[in-house]
Amino acid sequence: MLLRQVVFLNNMKIIIGSDHAGYDLKTDLIQFLRAANYEIEDIGPSAYHDGDDYPDFIDEVAKQVALDPDFLRGIIIGGSGQGEAISANRFKGVRAALYYGGNINIVTLSREHNNSNIISLGARFMSTDKARKAVSVWLNTPFSNEERHVRRIKKIDLLSN
Repeated sequence: MLLRQVVFLNNMKIIIGSDHAGYDLKTDLIQFLRAANYEIEDIGPSAYHDGDDYPDFIDEVAKQVALDPDFLRGIIIGGSGQGEAISANRFKGVRAALYYGGNINIVTLSREHNNSNIISLGARFMSTDKARKAVSVWLNTPFSNEERHVRRIKKIDLLSN
């Protein structure tokens, strides 16, 4: 299994949501994460509905993560992940990073440098295995806490006051 468990595992809850384009990948990731003993809250959709609107689900994930951005993590999934990330990043305290394949180091940097608390996945651009790997890397990469990154995040947070 790609996912290794870390010390903070039992102190973290993952909120997950998608639209119709991300529904199948969301279902797989839920099973994958539950098998690794993560606490998961599925915002929906509970069934595939062609034509649903991603803000209906993604905004609820972002709202919940924003309640406790240091404890909660969010996974949002759509066709490209673009609109989902844009929508999630409108909520104060949310730092959603987009990944739709390619160099996995971008996922690592989103945690180390930006302390991302939501990962937005583009289901139409990656395999299930690639998504599992990205989520594993993202969940297991700590924030660096380097002064320059802390400073930059504080500046970003001031923009949403």
